[in-house]
Amino acid sequence: MTAALSRRDLLRTGGVLLVGFALPASALATPSSVPRAKTVDTTEVDGFLAIHQDGSVTIFCGKVDLGQGLRIAIRQMAAEELGIGVERIAMIEGDTLLTPDQGPTVGSTGVMKGGVQIRQAAATARQALIRLAAERQDLPADQVDIVDGEVRPRSGEGRSFGIGDLVGEAGFNLKLDPKAPLRPPASYRVVGKPLPRPDVPAKITGRHVYVHDFTLPGMLHGRVIRPPSVGATLTSVDEASVRPVKGARVIRLRDFLAVVAETEWDAVRAAGLLKAQWSDSAPLMGHAAVRDAMKAGPFVGRDTLVNTGDVAGALEDSDAKVLRAEYFWPVQSHASMGPSCAVAEVKGGSATIWTASQATHRFRPAFAAMLGLPVDRVRLIYLDGSGCYGMNGHDDAAADAALLAKATGKPVRVQWSREDELGWDPKGPPQLLALEGALGSDGQVTGWRTEMWLPKATAGLPNVPLLAPQSAGIGQPMGLITGLINQNGDPPYAVPAVEVTVNWLADAPLRPSNIRAPGKIANTFAVEGFFDELCVASGLDSLFGRLRLLRDIRAIKALTRAAALMSWRPRPAPNPIPGIGRGIAYVHYKHSETYVAIAMEVAVDRDSGKITPRRVVCSHDCGLVINPDALKLQIEGAIIQTLSRTLLEEVAFDAKAVTSTDWASYPILGFADIPEIMVDLIDQPDLPPLGGGEAAATPVPAALANAVFDACGARLRTAPFTPDRVKAALPPPA
Repeated sequence: MTAALSRRDLLRTGGVLLVGFALPASALATPSSVPRAKTVDTTEVDGFLAIHQDGSVTIFCGKVDLGQGLRIAIRQMAAEELGIGVERIAMIEGDTLLTPDQGPTVGSTGVMKGGVQIRQAAATARQALIRLAAERQDLPADQVDIVDGEVRPRSGEGRSFGIGDLVGEAGFNLKLDPKAPLRPPASYRVVGKPLPRPDVPAKITGRHVYVHDFTLPGMLHGRVIRPPSVGATLTSVDEASVRPVKGARVIRLRDFLAVVAETEWDAVRAAGLLKAQWSDSAPLMGHAAVRDAMKAGPFVGRDTLVNTGDVAGALEDSDAKVLRAEYFWPVQSHASMGPSCAVAEVKGGSATIWTASQATHRFRPAFAAMLGLPVDRVRLIYLDGSGCYGMNGHDDAAADAALLAKATGKPVRVQWSREDELGWDPKGPPQLLALEGALGSDGQVTGWRTEMWLPKATAGLPNVPLLAPQSAGIGQPMGLITGLINQNGDPPYAVPAVEVTVNWLADAPLRPSNIRAPGKIANTFAVEGFFDELCVASGLDSLFGRLRLLRDIRAIKALTRAAALMSWRPRPAPNPIPGIGRGIAYVHYKHSETYVAIAMEVAVDRDSGKITPRRVVCSHDCGLVINPDALKLQIEGAIIQTLSRTLLEEVAFDAKAVTSTDWASYPILGFADIPEIMVDLIDQPDLPPLGGGEAAATPVPAALANAVFDACGARLRTAPFTPDRVKAALPPPA
């Protein structure tokens, strides 16, 4: 039975869940110590924030900080409206018991939706506090404001009230007003400032509690034994084979096979000793066959996404010059530096799962169904894990831990191995695009056609299926979707006739997942790479070719600023001086969000085929900038990760399973290969904030490919850009 606690006790209990304070595990709340009384209603101010009697504030945020800096940015947004400093704000994130469901942390919505919602709650709270103070002093509300945590008359005369004294223990009991006025940009004291992230000191000094560090009394360690091939079923298990490991226990639920032990090393040893027989299975096509298989089908549908003007007429015009090209993006892993991990406890008819999931609320029903519990008896608590931008193995590890905790009746920690992570995490799906473009006699682009081949699973899959319940034969409801990978397949330029179609394949070669900027990286690679081809064919400088077909002033500003910072001078491509090249690419993310232009300088060694990115300039317009330093770090990370994906990363698999399961077979970019990066933020304080986590990644491959062409005349249309592909694409010597 849950003990009755005061509101203050509740907030104290919840406050210790703050990731970034690096409290010991014993300080973290357990299911029995937190009541179920706090509202998580997204229409209530009390769902998002609480003001304590000492004037400090706790924010309850359904979005989570995966490394993108939400912990400081959302504090700044709330602090600005409440008239306090960020140091007086604590933040609880991703706890399904305490935080409202603001949707998963995907699609660059952390600040754009989650932060904006919390800011609106804070603005509503500010208005309520001002009204209370004004009533007590018999003043009009417009003559009162909150400064440094005190509600004061603007005249400077009269009594001041601490915000904690006005609210008391009862909370606001107030509906969030979506039209509550926000403070004007001219008055900003906190928003727009490069305030330091609160979690960094503990991370640097090793005191930060990651999910990998989290422990519970009496906790066991588990390891799941994966089949040797996708789709294999378990035929027999020799449980006696683990006897050399004292206390090790075998857990089997149909095809779900695992061992638990008192220490992690004992669990690893037992997993290595366990003898099991699996059925034969070879359902995969092998990675080398993916591209041809995508063109061959079978198909489950075809959609026209864009259809403007007479595309057929433009492409069939006898006076037009028509270009055609195919671009391919391979299957890729999330390749998180640290393997996934989770801890679960299932007892007394309830469950608590500590996880690095980016979608704790979304997965709550899935875990409830898997465990056979009511949804309100399942709690997911976010703790930092290894970096992810999209669903990697975090949720699978959490499902592993939950099933083992239920089977053993004890808390269980599961940490994946490197082989698990690269072999079994859900993958970014492959994409194939064929493009056609017509050039008129004046060099203008008169018609454009994009035809896509995409796995239908990426558009229609209700959730990414979790491995544990799938192998155990347990149903699972909606989880995290894989993302809309068909966006930005049309050019952002004023082309009079455009057609974009997609051929839907039934499934992806491997279990698909949303991976950073789902689909938009591959699509922008194709669109911006092909537009560069059209510019070259018409004899136009690639910057000029873009600018003359842009009608959006924010787009023009981003492109011209990036080019200026790269000291761009108009000239034909490729470069008359071979070996060094420049490239440029642009995206209006989803045609509705952030504007990004990337200019890049590279060196290409014709003999070895090695590409060396030397300089990257990114002009970035995401509206109002909340924290410029945190945003720049996020953009730099997006650029580096996408350079890695473009130059190096492709999942290798044969007919049975993934074979690229270590850093040698699935390499990622090292520190020595990171180029100079300059981020140019275009602040728009009078506009809403947009996403900063994904958009900067999308033009990177095209800018790189265009720079490689400029350097050596090799047009790269297939990622990754391996040395062999560079050499194969080189034109013959003059």
